[in-house]
Amino acid sequence: MIQIPYLAQKPQTMLIALGWVFQGHSGIVDELPIPLLVTVCLALFLLILYISTKGIRALKFLGMIAGTAMFVMSILFILLAVGVPLIKPDLQLATANMDKIETYIPKFDFSYFTTIALLVFSVGGAESMSPYVHKIKNPAKEFPKGMIAMAVMVGICAVFGSLAMGMIFDSNNIPQDLMRNGAYQAFAVLGNHWNIGNILVTIYALTQFIGQTATLALSIDAPLQIFLASADEEYVPRWLRARTKNGTLRNGYILTGVLTGALIVMPALGLKEIDTVVVWMTNLNAIVSPMCFLWVFVAFMFLYRHWDRYKNAEYKYINNKTLGFLMGLWGFAFTAFACILGMVPQIDYAQNPSEWWFVLISNIIMPFALLGLGLVLPWIARREQKQQA
Repeated sequence: MIQIPYLAQKPQTMLIALGWVFQGHSGIVDELPIPLLVTVCLALFLLILYISTKGIRALKFLGMIAGTAMFVMSILFILLAVGVPLIKPDLQLATANMDKIETYIPKFDFSYFTTIALLVFSVGGAESMSPYVHKIKNPAKEFPKGMIAMAVMVGICAVFGSLAMGMIFDSNNIPQDLMRNGAYQAFAVLGNHWNIGNILVTIYALTQFIGQTATLALSIDAPLQIFLASADEEYVPRWLRARTKNGTLRNGYILTGVLTGALIVMPALGLKEIDTVVVWMTNLNAIVSPMCFLWVFVAFMFLYRHWDRYKNAEYKYINNKTLGFLMGLWGFAFTAFACILGMVPQIDYAQNPSEWWFVLISNIIMPFALLGLGLVLPWIARREQKQQA
């Protein structure tokens, strides 16, 4: 269920990328009124949904190529940005006083704390490596090394990427469309500095479109295959596990299409600008996705509550029962704190009171609605079993 906001955001990203490919800007999105925009996004999503039911081998291959290209583009962006002062010593950086430590210290006010959920969301994904722990030789030593190496690489990219963005955009006067067009505008600025035109923008937009298309298809199919194909009858109703003659989880795709489609068209009910839609959808992802970590931390705490049963396991993160439980409790509390504050709208109430209330209500209802649906399915499954008995 946590994938639903993630899936709903992909068509927007794909349309924005297409605009930069063909027009050199995101005008294709700017010119569309919100009702028409969500209609186009819905049609694009349903098309990818249909394609994913027919097999996605080609998309997997393209996604692998695009993912590699995106990583290369990210490193290239950092190198080109850091190298600009070397070819232009008199370059005036967009953010003033980047040589002073005070520039990098945030203002710890309420607005800042409402963005912590984005931080938690941005580092999410590492937990998907956990099923491969036992496939590693000497996992007790090698797996932590791999996680540490990954954290170091992510940290380096984040730090130097932030420095590069600070050189291009004024951190004290951030453009309203930065979340939507910032990456493309950054590559355009770098292209001008290095006298190579918009070739970087076009390459980035193409890889973004192909990568997001493949990611959307894979993100539709993979969770269904993982959670429904091998699902326990006690937790997933029979109708949701039903397959066609070709092996397609028909009702799973239908449920995904209905839930994601409803979320895609929701902005037409209360939002008026594309930038507001992009920010709202991103923040909604930052609220819903980290919520699954809460259950991970609960399970982690229960493992240490039953330390005597699991203390001889091959892989242990912390060898102390009390410290392990407190670490899980801290992770749970911090994530819950981030998700709750993340529900506060990133909109000025005085300027757009109706949009502010729309975002707040949807940020509160959507996570609990998806959670409720996830809790209802096991109840339906058990009821089915009782009726059959």
